[in-house]
Amino acid sequence: MEQPQVKRFYKDVSVDEVADGWQVSLDGRAIRTQGSKQPQIVPSRVLADALASEWQDQGDKIDPGLFLFRDHADFAIDIVRADRDAAIDKLIGYAETDTLCYRADPEDALYRHQQDRWEPLVEHLEDRFGMRFQRVSGIVHRPQAEETLAALRHHLETLDDFALAGVTAMASLAASLCIALLASEEAVNDPMSLWRDANLEEEWQADRWGRDEEAEAVRKRRADDFSAAQAFTTLAATR
Repeated sequence: MEQPQVKRFYKDVSVDEVADGWQVSLDGRAIRTQGSKQPQIVPSRVLADALASEWQDQGDKIDPGLFLFRDHADFAIDIVRADRDAAIDKLIGYAETDTLCYRADPEDALYRHQQDRWEPLVEHLEDRFGMRFQRVSGIVHRPQAEETLAALRHHLETLDDFALAGVTAMASLAASLCIALLASEEAVNDPMSLWRDANLEEEWQADRWGRDEEAEAVRKRRADDFSAAQAFTTLAATR
């Protein structure tokens, strides 16, 4: 459903350094979050500049679809900061049913494709965090080891509110904490390759049975959302 557009109500957009970070102002009035109306203060100048550009680039009417980063910033402040434990618990839930750990039956042609694409990604995280994921063939759930979940939780607890917000958005879209963590790494050169990895089975089925125009449009929107969440995470971490 399209969101209603309102007339642009400001002329000047500025970025100011404040006590806890950076904040965008419209005609000298500092922006607050949409939910709790807290000051929308972000940790990096580059993220603040990106938020300012979203306001500056609006036309005569405000188009909510042009705000790629605003909602992520508000989520970090209004939701994550209010209850970090709940945010981390939600992310651990994605690890317990991670897409990269649930694979086709070994006799299925898709299984080898998953092994080739997913196994190096999972092994990378295992080496990084010193733990091991349970791989599953088929759809029967198998719980991850408590040591694995504890290692992931420890890492997530080191992330700030904005990183957790970005990782949450990516994990939700990809149905994979593994993909979200990999996409948030500075060493990853092509996060959209990770997005394609997360959607490997869906793409496999589309290639076999044909592509539907409406479904392709949905996939495109989700890919764009993932890209925006990854960019938000990178900008928030850039000091």
